[in-house]
Amino acid sequence: MSRFLFVVPPLAGHVNPTVGVAAELVRRGHQVAWAGLPEVVGPLVGNGATVFRCSSPNLADPALLRPPSLRGPAALKFLWERFLGPLAEHMAPGVRAAVGEFRPDVLVADQQAVAGGLVAERLGLVWATSATTTAGFTSLSGLPKVDSWIAGLIGELRRRIGDPWSTADPRLSDRLVLAFSTEALAGPVPSAGEQVRFVGPSLAARPTADDFPWHRLDARTPTVLITLGTANAEAAPRFLAACAEAVRGRPDRAQAVIVDPTGTVPEFADRVLVRPRVPQLALLERCDAVVCHGGHNTVCEALWYGLPLVVAPIRDDQPAVAAQVTDAGAGIRVRFNRVTAEILGTALDIVLSEPDCREAAGRVRASFRAAGGATAAAVHLEALAAGVK
Repeated sequence: MSRFLFVVPPLAGHVNPTVGVAAELVRRGHQVAWAGLPEVVGPLVGNGATVFRCSSPNLADPALLRPPSLRGPAALKFLWERFLGPLAEHMAPGVRAAVGEFRPDVLVADQQAVAGGLVAERLGLVWATSATTTAGFTSLSGLPKVDSWIAGLIGELRRRIGDPWSTADPRLSDRLVLAFSTEALAGPVPSAGEQVRFVGPSLAARPTADDFPWHRLDARTPTVLITLGTANAEAAPRFLAACAEAVRGRPDRAQAVIVDPTGTVPEFADRVLVRPRVPQLALLERCDAVVCHGGHNTVCEALWYGLPLVVAPIRDDQPAVAAQVTDAGAGIRVRFNRVTAEILGTALDIVLSEPDCREAAGRVRASFRAAGGATAAAVHLEALAAGVK
């Protein structure tokens, strides 16, 4: 038996992939725990799971909300300066305390929870990376100034909470990186290193409410899920309204479920169903296409079911993930800021009616199913732990 400690940020999309991996490790006789913000992590990992408290910046602080107009290098600098850097400082004491109490054989750090890698190197622990997006391997290659700036910020963090003599990147372990994708989507990533293991998506059942109105979906009409994820509410209203108009203009050709946490998008009788949240995995089983922002988890969950995509990236890794989708032939990319109902309607017509995107999505789906997912990830972690003992 080995002990595995997952260090995760208070972001659902970064916690969810660890749930299936942890369940598989437990099934194989190991012990697992998480270090993170219990109010966010606890409901995602389930009752009875051990979650060691790490503090976090105030997630309700308006200063953390990036203006919708902030894009590119400025958005990345904002993210690191306002959230990811402070998050590492907040989490580090809790991670150290969790290590002292749980005594893990292997620490598994999310690539955005850099406190995990920094604390592991300071304490001499074996650690692995949970890479919830493969865009992290390449997305800064064309932004050397931003990459250098982030490296400087990480260097300052290392002097305070890591090993001051280390030069390793706490976002990518040199022993094991679990990449929750495959090369069929990500493409060849020669710079990633031999320690990178493409295991495909790690999907597990999630707690959901039972109030979704399934009866309102017409089984005879193609269904489109439209979502901008959990972190883009401030940018959502105009885009979601254009999506609703595009669907409304296609009687009998499409119906949509729109995820709108802001409550600003009106429903149109039975054509457009608007909900603040949805049981996404269960819903994807009944969908024919997905419109999204290019978030890695949403993209991979759609492609797990072989669904073609319309991607409208906003910022961060989303343009890189959108490029992966289009390079794989599994979807159409539109410009988030300039998209209209007409443009969205044309894109929907393509992914719903033309076979090329669906066939490409099917190829990615096959690669995902063959990669092993949570089971493959657990096997790699077991091997890493076995090398420690």
